[in-house]
Amino acid sequence: MTEIRRSVADKRRAFHQLHQAGCFAIPNPWDIGSARFLQNLGFKALATTSSGFAWSQGRPDVPGSRDAALAHLREMVAASDLPLNADFENGYARDAAGVAESVRLAVETGVAGLSIEDSTGDAATPLYPIDTAVERMRAARQAIDKAGGDTLLVGRAECFFVGRPDIDETIARLRAYAQAGADCLYAPGIRTREHIAAVVAAVAPKPLNLLIGSASELTMADVASLGVRRVSVGGALARTAWGGFMRAARLIAEEGKFDGLANAASGAELDAFFRDDLAKRSAP
Repeated sequence: MTEIRRSVADKRRAFHQLHQAGCFAIPNPWDIGSARFLQNLGFKALATTSSGFAWSQGRPDVPGSRDAALAHLREMVAASDLPLNADFENGYARDAAGVAESVRLAVETGVAGLSIEDSTGDAATPLYPIDTAVERMRAARQAIDKAGGDTLLVGRAECFFVGRPDIDETIARLRAYAQAGADCLYAPGIRTREHIAAVVAAVAPKPLNLLIGSASELTMADVASLGVRRVSVGGALARTAWGGFMRAARLIAEEGKFDGLANAASGAELDAFFRDDLAKRSAP
C-alpha cells in the first residue's frame, strides 16, 4: 500500500475542526477502493459502515468479532489521507470495562472518531437501560482521554432503529450521552424536519450527525439550515453498489440477458482513476 501523507494527529485535528462550524458530508466506504474514490471526489472525512463491511465479507449485518473490526479499521485508516470515523457498533462488549478496552484498541488503529451505540443486540430488550448506557459512554470517554483525548467520541441513541421511535426518549438519551462526554450526537432513523430540528436544539452546542440512508427530498443545504453539522449515509452506498450487481446478475441467471451491464462503470475509467491515484501517492 502506498504511503499516507497525513499523520494520525493531523487527521484528528482536522476532524475536530470540521465539527466547529458548517455542515459536511461524511460518506461511508466499505473497502480501500471505495475510500480512495471518495477521497478523490473532495470529501473532507469518511466513516466506516458495519453493514457494508459485513456484506463484503459474506456476513449479515450483525456484530462480528472485535479483532475483525479492528483489522478493518487499520486497513481503512491506511487507505486514505482523510479522517476516519469508526462505526464501532456497541463497543463489542456488554460492560463498561469491556467498552473501555475496545475503545482503547480502536484508538490505537488511528481512527479520528468512533461511535458507541446503546443497542444490546437482544430483540427482547433492544436498548441498554439509560444508566448502563451512560456508564458505557463514560468508560469510552475515559479510555479516549487516557490515550490523549484527540479521538472524537460519538454517542448514538438507537431508539428509532430498534422499533422505539420516541423522540422524547431519544433526546433524553442524547443529552445524557453529551453530559457523559460524547463530542457529537447521533440518532439514526430520525427523518422529519421537526425531529431533526428538535434534536439539533436539544444537544446544542454539541454537533449532530444525521443519517440519510435512502433517497430523500432533503439536500445538504436543507439539513445545514436545520443546524445539522454532518451527514452520513451508512450502508447506502454499499447497498447501491450491491443493487446494480444483483440486478445484472439475476438477469443473466434468470433470463440469460445482459441488459443489466448497460450502466456498468468503464473499466478504462476505473483503471485510469486508480493508476493516477497510485501515482499521486507514490510521488516523492
